[in-house]
Amino acid sequence: MTTLVMGILNLTPDSFADGGSYFTPELAINRSEEMISEGVDIIDIGAESTKPGSDRISEDEELNRLLPVLTELSKKDLSKLDVTISVDTTRSKVAQVAINLGARYINDVSGGAADSEMYRVIADNPHMQYIMMHWRAHSKNMDQFTEYKDLIRDVKEELEMRIEAAIRVGVQPEQIIIDPGIGFSKLPEQNWQILRSIDRFMILGYPVLVGASRKRFLGELTGESQPDNREAATLAITSAMARQGVWAVRTHSVKPHKDVIAVVNALRKVEANEKTSG
Repeated sequence: MTTLVMGILNLTPDSFADGGSYFTPELAINRSEEMISEGVDIIDIGAESTKPGSDRISEDEELNRLLPVLTELSKKDLSKLDVTISVDTTRSKVAQVAINLGARYINDVSGGAADSEMYRVIADNPHMQYIMMHWRAHSKNMDQFTEYKDLIRDVKEELEMRIEAAIRVGVQPEQIIIDPGIGFSKLPEQNWQILRSIDRFMILGYPVLVGASRKRFLGELTGESQPDNREAATLAITSAMARQGVWAVRTHSVKPHKDVIAVVNALRKVEANEKTSG
């Protein structure tokens, strides 16, 4: 299986890496076209920042930011380009609007914990894929919840609790994708431990998304305070995750990650041929 690239499109003024870069509909559409030209598999559109410490915006503001871009993208026949749309939201009403406008993925960083109606929306739309992230609190205070008895076991069990809750409402197991939540209620060393143990999440039997792109823990390792300067470190994560066979990586750039994944696939093919011939 080839690891997919989910390209980030932030319609926000305050996201940690590119806040304000695509805040107008025109800028956002231009960026989506750039990502498509670079071979993106999924465009993940988010209208509310979830960086550590950020305040929530209202539902109306989230929709005001999202609708012009999603409406314009819905006019394009992206299926011919093998591109699908994801919407990054924790709100069930926003999710339903996105689904009505052709989104195929809902990327919910709260895993359904922020809105009790989210699972019902997903269950009522069985053609949708639902990405459930490990989450303990909203971004404003999520860094207060970084204590774990056994990190990997606790994150897995908390994810499984959300999965079970969704299935009880009617969400089908085949709709579910999981995300261990790099950077969300996690200290830097905990992020590294999760990445090192990503195979333990994969054995749960659901596709796994990894979102580590340009995050702060990479800067703490490399000394790069500017998120854009953490791209090389992010590419190293993509290479490691692609070798593990994760379903997708969520990234700020597209082509470099497509290239890295192509190299990993080529090496994997050589290894497979050598085993067969040997």
